[in-house]
Amino acid sequence: MRIVGDDAVNNIIKTLTKNPEGLTITEIVEKTGKPRSFVRTQLAKLEGGNKVVIRNVGMAKIYKLQ
Repeated sequence: MRIVGDDAVNNIIKTLTKNPEGLTITEIVEKTGKPRSFVRTQLAKLEGGNKVVIRNVGMAKIYKLQ
């Protein structure tokens, strides 16, 4: 999956693709080097577009591609 014209979002998608078990926001921030607020906003957009699913594990949220 690739979103045309947005390399930062594509970086998040590539990171999630490489980690099919899913990642927390903190892990995505560490792997992409993007600010947490940016990552959270982009994940919300991807979730709204049914590209990402969220699984709650205790207090953590695990994000993975559909």
